[in-house]
Amino acid sequence: MSLHVIVGAGPVGTATARLLADQGERVRVVTRRGTGPDHPAVERVAADATDAPALARLCAGATALYNCAGPAYHRWPMDWPPLAAAFLEAARTSGSVLVAAGNLYGYGPVTGAMTEQHPLLATGTKGRVRARMWADALAAHKAGRIRTAEVRSSDYLGAGAQSLLTMAVLPKALAGARVRVPADLDAPHSWTYVGDVARTLVAVAADDSAWGRAWHVPSAAPVSLRDITTRACALADAPPPRLSTMPAAVLWLGGLGNPLVRELRETQYQFRRPFVMDSSAATEAFAIAPTSLDASLKETIATWPAEGR
Repeated sequence: MSLHVIVGAGPVGTATARLLADQGERVRVVTRRGTGPDHPAVERVAADATDAPALARLCAGATALYNCAGPAYHRWPMDWPPLAAAFLEAARTSGSVLVAAGNLYGYGPVTGAMTEQHPLLATGTKGRVRARMWADALAAHKAGRIRTAEVRSSDYLGAGAQSLLTMAVLPKALAGARVRVPADLDAPHSWTYVGDVARTLVAVAADDSAWGRAWHVPSAAPVSLRDITTRACALADAPPPRLSTMPAAVLWLGGLGNPLVRELRETQYQFRRPFVMDSSAATEAFAIAPTSLDASLKETIATWPAEGR
């Protein structure tokens, strides 16, 4: 039985903790408020993960340290650098392999399907933050100071998933309301189930040949925003959705008074054009079959808070 330390109790941190605990491993979940899944094998600890010495002490004897933290979307440039630095120092001091739950922001706009070999050429603030985090971790790995890997996902589906789809589109669509979406409704888009993120994180952490590189989480075939919303409505026995495209100017105006909406301006390319992730490398390496879109959507809908339905 090994000790695994997970920082963050959001959708991915929670799914990873439960997966490891169900496998008989010891799990320590670290959050500011000591939250996390209720499981006899999960220890919940309240701590500030930016405190590198404290995080290193919590990782003493641990096999792996998982970065599943989730700073507020509009605070990435302020909150991620000290967190990332603490993870590197804790991994160096404790000797735990550091596996980060990443995303696709670092690539920036890409023509065609994204692979792990695409260069990290993001020009937006959030994309540059994520690219720098991986560059620093990889440099430390190559220098022999730590052992690390990054597991990258597209927009989440599943319990607790937060994305444009789950927060702004599905609640209104399932209620029968018309939805204006800042997106090309018919552009293919990749979606990643949080349970598959957890499975990939655990597989990568356990395989030393997987370290020193990034991996894309095995994900179902890309589906447009229109098609995935239509399917979700069908699964929920709701009327077909009424969707229309929101002009970019309207989104820009909405961001004047809403910091979350304002942050969506930078990532508009992800929804105004095809946004497709090639996850074949991890699918083959770890024999992880992506969870079906229907199963992912059913869990997404079933686990929403009552006020969100």
